[in-house]
Amino acid sequence: MSAPTATLRSEWAKLTTVRSTGWTLFAAFAVTVAFGTLVSALSNANYDDLSEQDKLAFDAAGTSFTGGLLGQLALIAFGVMVIGGEYSTGAIRNSLAAVPRRGLLYAGKVTVAAGAALVVSIATSFVTFFAGQAVLGSHSTTIGAHNVLRATLGAGLYMTLMAVFSMGVATMLRSSMLSMGILMPFFFLVTQILASVPGAKKVAHYLPDQAGEAMARVVPRSDVPYGPGGGLVIMLLWVAAAVLGGYLVLRNRDA
Repeated sequence: MSAPTATLRSEWAKLTTVRSTGWTLFAAFAVTVAFGTLVSALSNANYDDLSEQDKLAFDAAGTSFTGGLLGQLALIAFGVMVIGGEYSTGAIRNSLAAVPRRGLLYAGKVTVAAGAALVVSIATSFVTFFAGQAVLGSHSTTIGAHNVLRATLGAGLYMTLMAVFSMGVATMLRSSMLSMGILMPFFFLVTQILASVPGAKKVAHYLPDQAGEAMARVVPRSDVPYGPGGGLVIMLLWVAAAVLGGYLVLRNRDA
């Protein structure tokens, strides 16, 4: 068995034997679907109260994906635990002893975790979409409508990329508690506040979660200077920077 294959099998075994990672992925699914369905139901009930301009800008698919605001937090926790858990317990030393090639170990962790997150995230985005449209009634759309499939896949891809981004950050910080303490409030509160402050809004547009929102929309927001493709590029740049930073820290610092 080649070293890359053995590393992947080892990382898969670690991932599937730690209950917290499985429960975190389930939480991402459940919270996203539940919140997205609730927002869709409320949007349907209040649709007649919208202005004509808001009705024209109404995004049925994007409404379903609003649950991603909470679901991304579970994916952040998942990404942090995959890496940070080994640093917290000291198991990273055993992992490095078994796989001395640090780049190979890191690549194996990122690949396995990203694969698991992708499967769950794509399934979540499709279930969320269909659940949301079921309660939107006459204001709903279909998966075959223009750009709806792209937005559904974009929602799932964004959640996956957020998990990988969190893995890179956790590798740089080498601590689950510190990583969670920074990432959770930042994406749940700080970016939302920045996006609502006129002076900071232009900067906030280029933060990961704002780019992810663009990826999951069918009707582009008029105040965002890029579309879904631009959002994907911005998100990939953030992820690449985090993963590269994590690799450099892992390569150059003792465990």
